[in-house]
Amino acid sequence: MKMSAGLLYAAMLSIAATNPASADEANGTLKKIKNSGAIVLAYRDSAIPFSYLDNDQQTIGYSWDIANAVAARVKSELKMQNLEIKGNLVTSQTRIPLVQNGTVDIECGVTTNNIERQQQVDFSVGIFQASTRLLTKATSGVKDFSDLQGKNVVTTAGTTSERLLKIMNADKQMGMNIISAKDHSESFQMVQSGRAVAFMLDDVLLAGFASKTNVPSDWVITGQPQSHEIYGCMVRKGDPSFKKVVDEAIKDLYQSGKINTLYSKWFESPVPPKGQNLNFPLPKELKALIDNPTDKAADQL
Repeated sequence: MKMSAGLLYAAMLSIAATNPASADEANGTLKKIKNSGAIVLAYRDSAIPFSYLDNDQQTIGYSWDIANAVAARVKSELKMQNLEIKGNLVTSQTRIPLVQNGTVDIECGVTTNNIERQQQVDFSVGIFQASTRLLTKATSGVKDFSDLQGKNVVTTAGTTSERLLKIMNADKQMGMNIISAKDHSESFQMVQSGRAVAFMLDDVLLAGFASKTNVPSDWVITGQPQSHEIYGCMVRKGDPSFKKVVDEAIKDLYQSGKINTLYSKWFESPVPPKGQNLNFPLPKELKALIDNPTDKAADQL
């Protein structure tokens, strides 16, 4: 029996409705991983304790452990016992392009889920929540952002903090000299050496830098939070089948309670390479995120 063009189109729509993931499964990340035999995880080299390198140049950290939990879920879903896990270094500036062009399959690091980035990539359910504040020497006299008038302030290029600092400088005509460093380590070196009076970034990352100094008490995290940040794992946009696997892997960590062990390991215990302890208790906002996972940005809640 010959089917009319209209009936044929209706039949195709019906098939698509019963199997909505078929298109992205055929062309998406899961297919790419299956064909290549490997999943590529992005990592950072200095975002303690989320994703960084130890003394043996091996990637470790809270976000890295979550990325590996995702890889284990993919391995199970695709029934690939020999799935190879590869790492690819990214920075604040390269992380989004490398997800978009397929160089990496997933980026779990310290990336804030915000409305602007949602136009470029998709985000998993949140994996952490932080606030943007200042790190400065205890003797600097800086108590809040208003104390930065006419001073050198550093942040890392490509971060939410860089955008917020530039907006504040323009709106309030503060005359700050904003230095955009290439990465977090360079930002911290600038405030350590006195080339900048303060370093703006997410509070938990600032705590990591302070904790690895010889005298952590020489440093303070201060200032009224300028934003609340939910970190998520980035995946390519428009690939719901892969995003579903990622979300399920993270939710399983939450529902099983394994996330509590991970959190204690990286935020409340000594961590490599110097055995520093961030002593950063589980924020109430993160507890709420674990209890009710969401892929929304903080300013969408």
